[in-house]
Amino acid sequence: MKKIVLLLLGLFFLSGCASAYTVMIDAPDTLPVGKPLVVTGNTTYGIGTPLDVALFFQLTTSTQVQRKVAYIQSDKTFRTVFDTTGLTKGTYKVEVPINGGSDSSTMRSVQLVDRSDEIELGSSTIQNMNGKLYIAGTISSDKNSGIQIEAFSPDGSIVFGPKYINTNLRGDFSTDVPIPTPGDYVVSFTDAHGYIGDRTITVLGESGLIETTPSVTTTLVVLSAHTTAAQDHPAYFAVRTGSDPVTVYTSTSIDWIIEYFDASGLIQVVNLNGQQTPERIEIPGNGKIVYVKMYPARMSETGTAFLYARNARSVSVCPTVPEIFAGRVLQTTTPTLPSPELPFLGFLATCAGLFLVRRIG
Repeated sequence: MKKIVLLLLGLFFLSGCASAYTVMIDAPDTLPVGKPLVVTGNTTYGIGTPLDVALFFQLTTSTQVQRKVAYIQSDKTFRTVFDTTGLTKGTYKVEVPINGGSDSSTMRSVQLVDRSDEIELGSSTIQNMNGKLYIAGTISSDKNSGIQIEAFSPDGSIVFGPKYINTNLRGDFSTDVPIPTPGDYVVSFTDAHGYIGDRTITVLGESGLIETTPSVTTTLVVLSAHTTAAQDHPAYFAVRTGSDPVTVYTSTSIDWIIEYFDASGLIQVVNLNGQQTPERIEIPGNGKIVYVKMYPARMSETGTAFLYARNARSVSVCPTVPEIFAGRVLQTTTPTLPSPELPFLGFLATCAGLFLVRRIG
């Protein structure tokens, strides 16, 4: 009798074990912030069964960040994607919580990393439509190994890359990307260690500029121009002012010096900051053009000079040296030579004096 009871109990437990469900999930160990977190898995659950998949942030305690529902497919697999944009870097876990009737409650740990501070964008994030998107900046890691750039149009299609762009010893890079239309362009940066981050550059079309009221333009739009500059080959820019004061400032990564003529016609030389902080000047809004000269503080340096102007109507590179600076150069470098006639007249006067002295003697 006891054997029969034990046999029945054994069959009962075996049947219970046989009815247990299994769930296995997979997720990456490390993922950059901003990239989609793809969670996949397989199970013995029936086709069409919904499964909750939860994402938790683990600090001192676990806090649920997102929850998705995944449905079992015909091959007994499931898949769901979590958006990590804006999430704090750190340790997360992905879990499929299972209520009774299963021998598993699976979990995977995911480390979100944020490298967005390793890149500094030097080009303006608001540009006028001229058929090209100018991308320039500095990377702080692996400065001389290059950087991969990929650009996406406003509709999400790829307009450039992925392509590696060379960087110099300081980590500086720059490239022009042909673009067909205005809009918001997303630029993705990657290096040998993986994904770094995205930046959005807005390109304004002519229609947008016309429809924008002056007050909005003067407070939101920052115009820029750029060219190569050195001490023996400075860059010259023309900044056209409007009715409001204009703030003009340089790019960073190089210690720049800027010169301009103030409202009194006096030359002003500005070099108050180093390479990490831009030089900045304020120009009154009188509707006139102010010419700005820009060059590196160190004679050995050559780089791309960016000049930004907030509240300006336009800013452009001067193809030749502006007359106001050309005149100053002539005044300071051309010495005033004595007349060649004066020494000769002095010599004649000396001879005449000696002749008279001899006659009198």
